[in-house]
Amino acid sequence: MTASALFDDFLRLDIRVGMVTEAAPLEGARKPALRMRIDFGPDIGTRQSSAQITEAYGPEELVGRLVLAVVNFPPRRVAGFKSEVLTLAVHSDGGKGPVALIRPDENLGVKPGDRLG
Repeated sequence: MTASALFDDFLRLDIRVGMVTEAAPLEGARKPALRMRIDFGPDIGTRQSSAQITEAYGPEELVGRLVLAVVNFPPRRVAGFKSEVLTLAVHSDGGKGPVALIRPDENLGVKPGDRLG
């Protein structure tokens, strides 16, 4: 695959800023996970996401936090929960440590719905 084709694939991802409005444990998940409601602004609205981030985050500290998520993937079922967006995170310590959410710098006026790019 050429570099141009890879770049075109990347551009097809719709990665947006969202604000977590609700977070709670995802009951029934095989691995501990949280379910979140994330507001992506008036054009996209509120969507649901599940994430295995319980090692690093509790539900109470996520509410009000800005995150980045892919909003144009098809929904997936996780423990009976419809996850509509892919919340982006990185594995710390070479994959051995907790998962860290990717979030924009809130001091620069970034708001829900803003697109990566």
